[in-house]
Amino acid sequence: MLRIAKFEKVSPQRFVNDWISTFPQQTIEQAVIAYEHIQLPRRATSGSAGYDFFAPVGFELPAGGSIKIPTGVRAIIEDGWVLTLYPRSGLGFKFRFQLDNTVGVIDSDYAHSDNEGHIFMRMTNDSREGKGLRVPVGTAFAQGVFLPYGITVDDDVQTVRNGGLGSTTRV
Repeated sequence: MLRIAKFEKVSPQRFVNDWISTFPQQTIEQAVIAYEHIQLPRRATSGSAGYDFFAPVGFELPAGGSIKIPTGVRAIIEDGWVLTLYPRSGLGFKFRFQLDNTVGVIDSDYAHSDNEGHIFMRMTNDSREGKGLRVPVGTAFAQGVFLPYGITVDDDVQTVRNGGLGSTTRV
């Protein structure tokens, strides 16, 4: 097995700022408690490809409901690798629980952005049977898989990332 990455918590200040921005009804004290509940992603078994991401706060989603989750996690990834994000298989199968962008892509340079590479996930319960979903704090709700990638032989990109969603296409 190649060891090509490391998970870390973002700084407490980064998390609290992002938490309050995401959940303005929450207090700083509630954000600090959520930060304390952050578990770094880990594999469930030695044969698992996916690293489970755990909910820093419990949540309930009715059918059709969605939530943006500041995970408090960043990934330090070697060049040539990417972290891809998916819902946990069981939640996807039972509730059509899904990432709103289908598959999350965390590039190796994201961790060095001004936002410390804070990984957010927007998830939706797309149940067609009207089933509500409950995810208690500390429950694995998503998974990340590291994959190698290649570039074209004539690639000459020199641009440096600074930010998350859409940051590489902003002019």
